Amino acid sequence: SIKMDLLHSNGVLIIQHLQRDYRAYQDFLNFMSHVGDPRNIFSIYFPLWFQLNQVVGTKMIWVAVIGDWFNLIFKWILFGHRPYWWVQETMIYPNQSSPCLEQFPITCETGPGSPSGHAMGSSCVWYVMVTAALSYTVRWKDKSAVTLHRLTWSFLWSIFWIIQISVCISRVFIATHFPHQVVLGVFAGILVAEAFEHTPAIQTASLRMYIKTNLFLFIFALGFYLSLKLLDIDLLWSVPKAKKWCANPDWINIDTTPFAGLVRNLGALFGLGLGINSEMFITSCKGKNSCKISFRILCMAASLATLQLYNFVKIPTHTEYLFYILSFCKSAAMPLTVVALVPYCVHSLMRTTEKKLN
Repeated sequence: SIKMDLLHSNGVLIIQHLQRDYRAYQDFLNFMSHVGDPRNIFSIYFPLWFQLNQVVGTKMIWVAVIGDWFNLIFKWILFGHRPYWWVQETMIYPNQSSPCLEQFPITCETGPGSPSGHAMGSSCVWYVMVTAALSYTVRWKDKSAVTLHRLTWSFLWSIFWIIQISVCISRVFIATHFPHQVVLGVFAGILVAEAFEHTPAIQTASLRMYIKTNLFLFIFALGFYLSLKLLDIDLLWSVPKAKKWCANPDWINIDTTPFAGLVRNLGALFGLGLGINSEMFITSCKGKNSCKISFRILCMAASLATLQLYNFVKIPTHTEYLFYILSFCKSAAMPLTVVALVPYCVHSLMRTTEKKLN
């Protein structure tokens, strides 16, 4: 406990330093925090990559979902505090002179803080993207191509680490994480992504396998929560702290609670399984049009545009269970749209156009 308090107090000093000396970069750091938001995986990264390479897109969803599930379990085990409430409750500062940490609209997350979900989600998905891009250059054989591969390798991994460091700094800057929590998140994300580099079975998974995986993840998480609750250990201990110490009650969002993230991820995985095993996917993405660049570009543009419309769908938050059910449905609809609905519509449109031309 003394060592952890010392680690936290040193982290607070770093946060104060960042908030004082990097004030001019506040907008950039807030932007990088949004870049690391796991929800961007489903609305931006996945629709782009799935239309470019279905194998990479499928792996991206699995990595994101399993990574975030491990993040939830780790958070429940580690009981990590967040800086914005820890400074208000710790007894290590004399005469109640706790440091003043500025809060922002994205500061007041309600789940435990360790490891960082943003850092973990960002590192695992960007790891998948970088390794996928480099897999194309590995096949180059001649001497000049080998040199180009090495330059590309250095460039892409430099971009990877620049993004991860920026996301980590942004999360520490807004006082929602301590430095050690974001570092742990980055390396945990890399481990999850690397594990899926050696798990080809996900590419041929049936709908039954998707449903079984969903049920296992949900039952394990719920069972873990209920088991510890029977032992009088409340795994939602962080929610009251967030509500108590957040500078603005309007910044508290039910979407940041532990179970909200679990439901969102389970919905996305179910939607992917439903889409990949649908007739619409087989007809469009496995048909003759699937090899055409025009088909992929149209699917990519239409998917991104359609998913942005989902942002206008506001789920009511007055009833918690209703919120979880609707959140699951909305999350399932997003990959289903990218995998099946949009490609099928584009395929039908192209086929109609071809018939008219003939």
